[in-house]
Amino acid sequence: MDFGIINIKTIATEKNGALSYFEGGRDIPFAIKRVYYIYGVPCDAKRGGHAHKQLQQFLFCPHGKIQIKLDNGMSKAEIMLDSEQKGLFIGPRLWRDMIWIQTDSVLCVMASEFYDEDDYIRDYNAFIDF
Repeated sequence: MDFGIINIKTIATEKNGALSYFEGGRDIPFAIKRVYYIYGVPCDAKRGGHAHKQLQQFLFCPHGKIQIKLDNGMSKAEIMLDSEQKGLFIGPRLWRDMIWIQTDSVLCVMASEFYDEDDYIRDYNAFIDF
């Protein structure tokens, strides 16, 4: 399954907080073409329910707790995004569901491509056939 946890680099200071960063093409394995974030989602709500044919993504949760469920049609994995220093790379052809564990959670997504509706697979049976 094409996914992996990426530790986000952080520079912490005693009096002035912390700065965390990552770089496209260095820390994540693609150049970033699109950035979006999802917030205001109630606890226990599920988003996602799709796969991508080509798109790669890097997800992180700078605030809160979100469970990511991945499925490649043969095996499944669950990853908890619960730290501002942990990110998740997701390659193409993985079905994903995101479950908000904490109401005020924020999910940030970096994408390898511009938005293209034709890249989405929104039906699970069509995903299995793909």
